[in-house]
Amino acid sequence: MAWAGPVGKHRHMRYVEVGGVRVSAIGLGTWQFGSGEWGYGDDYARHEAGAIVHRALDLGVNLVDTAEIYGRGRSERIVGEAIGGRRDEVFLATKLLPILPLPPIVEWRARESAKRLGVDRIDLYQVHWPNPVVPDRPIMEGMRRVLDSGLVAHAGVSNYSLTRWQRAEAALRRPVLSNQVRYNLVQRKPERDLVPWAQREGRIVIAYSPLAQGFLSGRYDADHLPGGSARRTNALFLPQNMTRAAELVDTLRSVAKQHEATPSQIALAWLVHQPNVVAIPGASSVAQLEANVAAADIDLTDDEIRTLETAADRFEPVSGPAAMPGLARRVISR
Repeated sequence: MAWAGPVGKHRHMRYVEVGGVRVSAIGLGTWQFGSGEWGYGDDYARHEAGAIVHRALDLGVNLVDTAEIYGRGRSERIVGEAIGGRRDEVFLATKLLPILPLPPIVEWRARESAKRLGVDRIDLYQVHWPNPVVPDRPIMEGMRRVLDSGLVAHAGVSNYSLTRWQRAEAALRRPVLSNQVRYNLVQRKPERDLVPWAQREGRIVIAYSPLAQGFLSGRYDADHLPGGSARRTNALFLPQNMTRAAELVDTLRSVAKQHEATPSQIALAWLVHQPNVVAIPGASSVAQLEANVAAADIDLTDDEIRTLETAADRFEPVSGPAAMPGLARRVISR
């Protein structure tokens, strides 16, 4: 039976090894560090965030992901302070905001991120979003410069389609190691082409929002919705979608019971059972971080995976234009 109890019994972290790197199957996302959108407050940023990073490293998590835009640089500073003295335990990833992504700007932004992080090398430097106007050639020229200088060890992208990922590689003339995308049990678009390509070519898909911002946790329903602007504007948390998700959440609970686990742990275990896929859940506390890490120990059966995917396929959320009135009401009623 897979372990999901007190973290002292944790067996081992699983790792994905490709392209000369070794990253933990469960990483740590740090959007919430220093960001107001989550409503965690200043005390969390000053104290809990650092404790979460330290505990993650203690448990074998080495992938720590941040971005210059998170908290306008504050997340990078918090992460940098937290990893002080433990730099060699971390595969440190951050992201470039691709505004005016000319080569000198890319170089400058990389140096500024490294300063905030307090490091002389960024392990994975990712283009946060594809620029809708500027093609990737100048961005990748800047990326090539920071790679050649040793400031960056590996290039990555985020929120890229497969075609654009491949174009970025062609422009860089070397591997673009990873693509960080929204991927979870109810948002499975990466399975169509990104994940198979990564598995064939020795690349990594980094799944952000692996619990759909807590939608898959089983903690919420139509009468108990989360706060914070990040989730208030997420159509998944409309009351009608929470109601429609009841079958999926019940399925997660049923599988979780077989493993003495939680729905969140099962949703994470489902993601990282796939080769070349790693997940970067955030954590609001050390206890939540420990629970996330424990998900790497859960071995789902083929039948359980099929059951989860069938329930997920049956979930049809209200989205797009149909969701706008409900979202407007949620925002106005703050």
